[in-house]
Amino acid sequence: MKSLSVDLETRSSVDIGKSGVYRYTEAEDFAILLFGYSVDGGAVQVIDLVRGERIPQEILDALADDSVIKWAFNANFERVCLSRYLSDLGMLHTTERACFLSPHSWRCTMVWSAYMGLPLSLAAVGRVLGLEEQKMNEGKALIRYFSTPPFHEPTGAKWELFKSYNRRDVEVEMAIQQRLSKYPVPPSVWEEYVLDQEINDRGIRLDMPLVENAVQIDEITKNQLLDRMKSLTGLENPNSVMQMKAWLKEQGVETESLDKKSVTALLANVPTPLKEVLELRQQLAKSSVKKYQAMQNTVCSDDRARGMFQFYGANRTGRFSGRHIQLQNLPRNYLIDLECARDLVRQGNYAALEMLYESVSDVLSQLIRTAFIPKESRKFIVADFSAIEARVLSWLAKERWRIDVFANDGDIYCATAGRMFHCNVVKHGENGHLRQYGKLAELSSGYGGSVGALKAFGALESGMKEEELKPLVDAWRAANPNIVDFWWAVDRAAKDCIKERSTKVTHGIRFIYRGSMMFIELPSSRRLAYVKPRIGENRFGGESITYMGLDLSKKWARIESYGP
Repeated sequence: MKSLSVDLETRSSVDIGKSGVYRYTEAEDFAILLFGYSVDGGAVQVIDLVRGERIPQEILDALADDSVIKWAFNANFERVCLSRYLSDLGMLHTTERACFLSPHSWRCTMVWSAYMGLPLSLAAVGRVLGLEEQKMNEGKALIRYFSTPPFHEPTGAKWELFKSYNRRDVEVEMAIQQRLSKYPVPPSVWEEYVLDQEINDRGIRLDMPLVENAVQIDEITKNQLLDRMKSLTGLENPNSVMQMKAWLKEQGVETESLDKKSVTALLANVPTPLKEVLELRQQLAKSSVKKYQAMQNTVCSDDRARGMFQFYGANRTGRFSGRHIQLQNLPRNYLIDLECARDLVRQGNYAALEMLYESVSDVLSQLIRTAFIPKESRKFIVADFSAIEARVLSWLAKERWRIDVFANDGDIYCATAGRMFHCNVVKHGENGHLRQYGKLAELSSGYGGSVGALKAFGALESGMKEEELKPLVDAWRAANPNIVDFWWAVDRAAKDCIKERSTKVTHGIRFIYRGSMMFIELPSSRRLAYVKPRIGENRFGGESITYMGLDLSKKWARIESYGP
C-alpha cells in the first residue's frame, strides 16, 4: 500500500465553526460515523462504524504508518479526528494529554488547490475544474441531520444517502488529485505544511482564570456603558446603528457610517455631549472581549488553544491566515503597570480596575497578549520582520540607495523623505515632520499605488491636503526610478507570457505559461498560480491582465490586475 485517500463523517455536540476540530473531538459524544477510503486509487469503501462495522486492521495500521501517504481535503480534520479514534483504541501512546497522528505522511488536497489559486471548498474546486464527479448538494442537510444535535437515528433512506455522500467525497477528492497531477506541489511546501500542522497540534497555552474573569468584567463594563448611553440618548438600544444614526441626525449630525474611521472623524467636530456618546460607542465597539470568548470556545482540556493557523489560507500567495483567536492580529499593550492590571483581572477585582483606570475596556484589550503563557521555565519571544515589503522590493528592483539604507541600519522613512524633498530628515530632529510623508509614501506607493492608496493609508486623516497627494506620489516615483522600471518590466513579462504562451524572465522572476495557467516562479523557486489568464481592458481603456480567482467577496470571478 502506497497511499490512502480518506473522508470522514462525524458527530459532536461542540460547534466546530466556533471551536475548531481539536475542541470538537474532545466532546464526550464525539464519534466517527462513516469512514470512506480508497487504497492506491482503487474503488471506494465506506465503513459504517455506527452500525457496528469495523475498519480493517491493515487500514488502521496504514493510518499510523508514515510510509503510507494519506490524502484528504482539509486533511487536518481527518488526521485530528482519527487521532482521537486511534487513541480510544489504544493505538496511540504518549505522555502528553493531547496526542495526534504525525502529519509527516499526510497530504492535503485543499492546500494543493490553494497553491493552484483554486477555491478552498471541495464543492467549489469540483465545479471550477469541471469534474465528472461532483460533490452532492444534499450534504449540508444530511450533516445537520446526523452530525449536529439533536442526533438522529442512523437508519433509512437518509442514512443510505449519507453513505453515498461520504463515498462521493472520496471520489471527488481523488479526481482533484488526478486533475492536478501535472502541477505537483514542491516538497518544500509540503515540509512547511508539516511544520504548520505541528504548530497547530502543539497549540498555545492560555491563562484561563484571566480569560474567564476578563469575560465577566467585560459584561459588567458593557452594561454600565449601555446604561450611560441610554440615559444620554433616550434610545432603547444605543448599540443599534440605525437608532444611533437617527438620533445623531436629530442632533444635527448626519453620517453614512458608524465604523471606527467614521466615528473618529466625527469626534473631531461634534459638541461635548455628542462627543461623550461617540466615545462610549467606541469603547463598546472594542473587540477585546471577542478574543477572550474565542479563547473560551477553542481551549482544550489541557488549557491549550489549537488550530489557530490556516496554511495557505490566503490562497495563491501562500500566506498563513488566522483562525478563531486570530493570533496574527493582537492589540498592543503600552500600560506601564501591566502586571498590576493583570493581577486585578485575574482576581476579578472590577471595583479596583474602575477606580485605577480610565477605561476598563482598554485595559482588557491591552491584556489580551498576556493571556498566552509559556510552559514553566520557558518564555515567548515576540518578533516581526522590519519593513519587509520595502526591503524585498528594493532588492528585487536593485534600488541601490535603499539597499544601502537598510545595510547601514538607517530609517527608510527618513531616507525616503530626504530623497523626495532634497533635504536631510532626522527622526525627532532636523526636518523630522517630513518623516510622516516619507512613511505614507512608502506604505502606499511601493506597488504602484497613487492618490487613492495614499488616502487608504490615512493621508488626509494625518493632516495632509488633497492637493499635496499627487505631488507626493510623483516625488516618491522620481526618487525610486529602478522600482518604477521594475513594475513595468514585470507588467511586460506577464503580458508577453500570456500573449505568446511562452516563458519570460525579468529581475530573477520567471513567468511560465502551462495548460491554461500562468505561473510566476519566485527567486525562492515557489510558484504563484494564475488560472485562465487573459489580456483585457481596464476601466481607463488600457490593457490589463485578468485571471480567475476568489474576489473580495470570496466568489469565484474574473479579477483584474496590473504589473506592480
